[in-house]
Amino acid sequence: MAEATIEKKRGKRIRAVPILPSAALCISRRQVRCYERLDKFPEVGDLVYGKVRYLGFHSTLENKQGRIHLINDGSRAVFVFGARYAPDAFEGVVPDVLPPEVDLLARSGMIGVVRQKNANVKDPTRVEVLGYVCDADGKVLNTRQFPLIRDPKARSKSKRRAKLILVVGTAMNSGKSVAAAAICWALSTMGHKVRGSKVTGTASLKDILRMEDAGASPVADFTHFGYPSTYLLDREQLLEIFNKLDLKYANNPSNYWVVELADGILQRETAMLLECPEVTGRMHRLIFAAHDALGAIAGVQILRDRFGLRPDAISGLCSASPLAIRELSEYTDVPVVSNTHRDLNQWSKIVL
Repeated sequence: MAEATIEKKRGKRIRAVPILPSAALCISRRQVRCYERLDKFPEVGDLVYGKVRYLGFHSTLENKQGRIHLINDGSRAVFVFGARYAPDAFEGVVPDVLPPEVDLLARSGMIGVVRQKNANVKDPTRVEVLGYVCDADGKVLNTRQFPLIRDPKARSKSKRRAKLILVVGTAMNSGKSVAAAAICWALSTMGHKVRGSKVTGTASLKDILRMEDAGASPVADFTHFGYPSTYLLDREQLLEIFNKLDLKYANNPSNYWVVELADGILQRETAMLLECPEVTGRMHRLIFAAHDALGAIAGVQILRDRFGLRPDAISGLCSASPLAIRELSEYTDVPVVSNTHRDLNQWSKIVL
């Protein structure tokens, strides 16, 4: 009887842990014990137990191992509160109070409330909130409480460090992740040790796993610190992520560190980091990915005028088009390197 009373206080037991999504990378299955609707304001990183009530834009969930699960009306899973900035999909934020239903903002299991959406995409998938996910002591689980990367032993950076190759772009889906993977492939094929990171964006294992498949090891991103996304983080938090990854993975001057910044150079968090000498002063090479020639031309100008930067190469979707490359050549002498047709000789001239 006493045990039943304790169990009741701690909410309803989750007996068979459902899908644990990649936005909850820091959480283990053994920590997920029960759920309960509590009088608590939602926070970034809070875990929720929910049930799919309407299938909209997202019909799959990515788990912690990178497997893609199909979801259906009625599917139950663990979800994570967070904010998203995605011009091709949604802008979403964490609600002020715990609502009966929320929007699925990303395939990685991140939830919130959509502020606005791209008119070309479906309405978001809706999730019924059954309650907060709690541990064995009845405390609400939050991803930020369980970082996979602890404070590095080194507190300051040595002058000689791994060579940083930074990949930025015009917008989401401009080819940044493919370019970053191509760079990892080129360097590892030439015999160099490569580490790969994504510093900003929305939880999505496929981006860093693509770098891993191309030869980078280890790979990590902001989710390793418990952040389901970096949207609306302040400058200090962004720099903390960058610096901890730098201290963890880029101490050997003979290695290379390939880093992607999400979305475009006009996006808030990407722009903040490009304005930081701690970031730009670390760069060995800067690669700029663009959808098309006009975007590349404008991006090169913005990098110069706003950030005082010049890319070492242009890549991305535009690099697959001979006509786009011809258009580019009339306005800039920045070399164009294909991220799809991988030419080792071409990449070696850029990244080494």
